[in-house]
Amino acid sequence: MSNEFSLTAEARSDAGKGASRRLRREQRVPAIIYGGEKEPEMVSLELRELVKALENEAFYSHILTLDLGGKSQQAVLRDLQRHPSRGYPMHADFLRVDKTHKITMNVPLHFTNEENCPGVKQDGGEVQHNASEVEVSCLPQDLPEFIEVDMSEMAMDQILHLSDLTLPKGVELVQLSHEHDLPVASVHAKKAAKAEDEEAEGEGGEEGEGGEE
Repeated sequence: MSNEFSLTAEARSDAGKGASRRLRREQRVPAIIYGGEKEPEMVSLELRELVKALENEAFYSHILTLDLGGKSQQAVLRDLQRHPSRGYPMHADFLRVDKTHKITMNVPLHFTNEENCPGVKQDGGEVQHNASEVEVSCLPQDLPEFIEVDMSEMAMDQILHLSDLTLPKGVELVQLSHEHDLPVASVHAKKAAKAEDEEAEGEGGEEGEGGEE
């Protein structure tokens, strides 16, 4: 994991909608840190610092350092509430982590070599994504920022499943542990070309029926 994220948190004692509104007027975001052997802690974060961190995709699937009162805590972003129309963060939940306990996180998929796969380059097909992220289980130190999906060997009408993914060491897919081998991506004929083929087949069938009469 090449990125390092650190946020400064301040303890807060007031809860409720009124207290949260006051924090937001001060350009701060209410948050909570929970999990592990410690009690949940109500904190707030600087809005500008959090917004900047959220611009990086890796922030959502990365071990973060939260500096609270001069003490550092390792955590992951577990939930984020945004304003429904403006999109800015309104509340964040952080889960404490330690090196000895596995965590479950959603990790983004990065698709590579789509344009060069045989189904696209040779047969003129198009790639369909069935998933943009996967749920993984691993120790915190093994958590990947993303999982690469190499499409270079994909042929026309081929489907790539979860079991086909190459995973980093120590990382497991939660769905596979439940025997749910879901599709991740596929290559199919373009919709326009497929419609033309179906239309041609339909016309051919009608001519054939007329000839029999």
